[in-house]
Amino acid sequence: MIVAYIILAVVALQRLSELPLSAYNTKRLLAQGGVEVGRKHFPLFIVLHASWLIAIFAALPRDPVIHWLPLVLYFLLGIMRTWVIGTLGPYWTARIITVPNAPLIRNGPYRYLRHPNYWVVVGEIAVLPLVFGEIAVAIVFSILNAGMIAWRIRVEDAALAERRNNSSVQRSN
Repeated sequence: MIVAYIILAVVALQRLSELPLSAYNTKRLLAQGGVEVGRKHFPLFIVLHASWLIAIFAALPRDPVIHWLPLVLYFLLGIMRTWVIGTLGPYWTARIITVPNAPLIRNGPYRYLRHPNYWVVVGEIAVLPLVFGEIAVAIVFSILNAGMIAWRIRVEDAALAERRNNSSVQRSN
């Protein structure tokens, strides 16, 4: 049981540790003329992610079995998450902030995927409950997350449409 608590604590701390960076980048981008879009749905993401962790904790059996393959996959998704955050650098936030005339990032994982951060989150939401054998939690929160991500991608794509049509595209390595 202690290993399960440690895993969940590490995940919660990892998520919480990202918030100051997100807040700092958000404040800086808004000061540079950035515009936040999708503000209305952002609190729903907070509720969804907090509920997901609470549901995993609540569904833990008395003596949970740790399934190592999903745990390794979750760890690999964490590496991908770090790659995304590192690639976006000062543009990474938990919110959707668009800065007019800023170049779109097309390096790192963005070379291979559109919205790689959302793919990571889709994987994390599905995989972490499976570490503890919680198939129902994985299914329910994957469905809820899919709806939220679809909504967020539509909002983000609309916000970035003008910049996508602009010729100033960052192509650094």
